[in-house]
Amino acid sequence: MDNEKKKKHRKTGAGAVLKALEKEGAEIIFGYPGGATLPIYDELDHSSIRHVLCRHEQGGAHMADGYARATGKPGLCMATSGPGATNLVTGLATAFMDSSPVVAITGQVPKTMVGNDAFQEVDITGITIPVTKHNYLVSEPEDLEYTVSEAFYLASSGRKGPVLVDIPKDVLSTEIDTSKTSKFQPSDLEGYNPVIKGHSGQMKKAAALISKAEKPLLISGGGVVSSNAEDIFTGFARSTGIPVVSTLMGKNGFPNSDPQYLGLSGYHGTAAANNAIQNADVIIAVGTRFGDRSTGPVATYAAKADIIHIDIDPAEISKNIPSFLPIVGDAGKILEALNDLLHDKKKSAESAARKEWISFLNNIREKHTKPTDYSSLNIPCILETVKEMVPDAIITTDVGRHQMFAAHYFPVDKKNSFITSGGLGTMGFGLPAAIGAKAGRPDETVISISGDGSFLMCIQEIVTAVEENFPVIAMVMNDQRLGMISQLQNAFYSERYKSCDLGSSVNYAAMSEAMGGIGIRVTEPSEIRPAIEKALAADRPVVIEYMLAQKLNTYPMVTGDSLLDFIEED
Repeated sequence: MDNEKKKKHRKTGAGAVLKALEKEGAEIIFGYPGGATLPIYDELDHSSIRHVLCRHEQGGAHMADGYARATGKPGLCMATSGPGATNLVTGLATAFMDSSPVVAITGQVPKTMVGNDAFQEVDITGITIPVTKHNYLVSEPEDLEYTVSEAFYLASSGRKGPVLVDIPKDVLSTEIDTSKTSKFQPSDLEGYNPVIKGHSGQMKKAAALISKAEKPLLISGGGVVSSNAEDIFTGFARSTGIPVVSTLMGKNGFPNSDPQYLGLSGYHGTAAANNAIQNADVIIAVGTRFGDRSTGPVATYAAKADIIHIDIDPAEISKNIPSFLPIVGDAGKILEALNDLLHDKKKSAESAARKEWISFLNNIREKHTKPTDYSSLNIPCILETVKEMVPDAIITTDVGRHQMFAAHYFPVDKKNSFITSGGLGTMGFGLPAAIGAKAGRPDETVISISGDGSFLMCIQEIVTAVEENFPVIAMVMNDQRLGMISQLQNAFYSERYKSCDLGSSVNYAAMSEAMGGIGIRVTEPSEIRPAIEKALAADRPVVIEYMLAQKLNTYPMVTGDSLLDFIEED
C-alpha cells in the first residue's frame, strides 16, 4: 500500500470515538473538559455532535439521563480523569437504579502511568462496577470504535442502563490504522442475549388465570416506560377493563386521566391504589422490581393475590416479592401475546364480580378525594394551576415531598413526560434533567419541580441553561426546610426535628437573576397564574420561587406494620 493510501486510513483515537458516536446517532454530549479528554475536544470542530458545557459533571450525567428519558435514545456525557470521573458516579447510579440508557466517556491518565497514583488518576472502572450495566478500560486505539458501538448497544438493549468507557489519554492521541479496527458487530457479543419473547406455556397459564380472576389488577412499572410499551400496556388495560395502579417510575405508563387509573401505589400511594393491591386476587405486575417504596413491608404485601410478574430481567423475578407465575421477556411483546390469548375479554370485564370490584375501588377513590385548598400558597394548588395552564408539559422533579405531590397532582397522559429519580432518590436531579429533556425535545415546555433543599444542590446548572439557550422553567417550593425529612421526623421520631431547618437567607429568584436567568417570587395564590404566564412568555430560563404558607405533608405513609393501616376489606 503506498504512503498516500495509508494516510487516508489513519486518524487519532479521539477521531475514532467521535466517528463511532456519530454512527450511533449521538446528537449532544453533556460534558466538562479536562486534560485527559482534550484530544476529543480538539476533534469536536470536525464533528456534527453538539457539546453542552455543564457546570458540574454530576449535572452533565443528569442531563444525559434526562435526555435519555425524554427521547428514549441513549444520553451521552463526558468527563476527564480523577475527580471529573468520580463526579459522574451519582448520576450513573441514578440512571442505573432507574434503568436509563446513558453512555459515559471518561478520560484516563496515559497507559504507562496507570497504577502509579498519577495526577488525577482513579480506577473509575473499579469504582463504577456496582452502578453501571457494564464498563470498559480501552487500552488499544483500534478497539475504540467497536467498544463505543458496543456500549450503546448494551445501554439500549435488554434492561437498559448506563455504560462507561474509560480511555487513556495516549490512546486518544495515538494515530490508528482503520484497516485494523474490529469488524465485529455489537450484536455478536458472546454471552449477552436478552430474552424478548415470553415463554408460551407461561403466557397460556397467565391468560387462564386472568380470565378467571374476579378482582384483577394491573401494575405499571418503570419497565413499561423504558421498553416503550406504554401504548401496548394501555391497549391491554382498556381491552380487558382491568384497573391500573402504578409505581412512581411507571406513572407515565398509562394515561393518568383515564378512569381505570387509581394512582400511585405503595409508601406514598393513594388509598384506592393500595386497597386494590391488598384486595386483588390476581395482579399482573409489568416491569417492576417491587422496590420497598412500592410495597411497604413485604410480609403483608398483596397477601390475597396470585402475582403474574412480567420483567425482562430474570434477576428481578421473586427477588423482593414471590411471583406465582413469572414471565421473562419484553413487556410489549408479552402483553401483545397475552391480549391475543384472552378470547373472552369483554365477557370477563362485564361479569358481576368484576363490576362489583370496580365499584368497590371507585367508592374508595371518591371517599378519599379531598378538594385542594386555594386560600393559601401550597404545593397542590400550584401544581393544579400548572397542569391547567400547561397540560402537556414535560415535568422533571427532584426528590422529597414535592416529588410525591407532583406524582399525585400532576397527571400525565403524554409519553416520556414525567421524569424523576425513583430508585436512588437523587436530590439535585430535577434542574439538569430538565435541561437534558429540553435538549432532546426543544419544542416542548419543560418544567422542573424542586424543593429548596434539592434545588441548591445543582443550582449552578442555571448557568448552563442560560449560556446554552435552554429556556427551562424551574419551580422551587420554598418552605425553608427539608420537607420530607421533617415529615419523617414527625411520623417516626415523635416530632424531634433535627437539622431539617434550611433557614431563610437564600433568595432563589435573585440567584437566578445573578446567573443570567429570570427570577420570580410568589407569595400569594393570586400570583401563581401571572408568574407562570411570564415564565411561558420568556425566552430565557426562569426560576419561580414559591414561598409556601402551608407546610403540608404528602399522602399517608406507612406508619404501622403494613399498608393495612388504611385498607378496607372488599
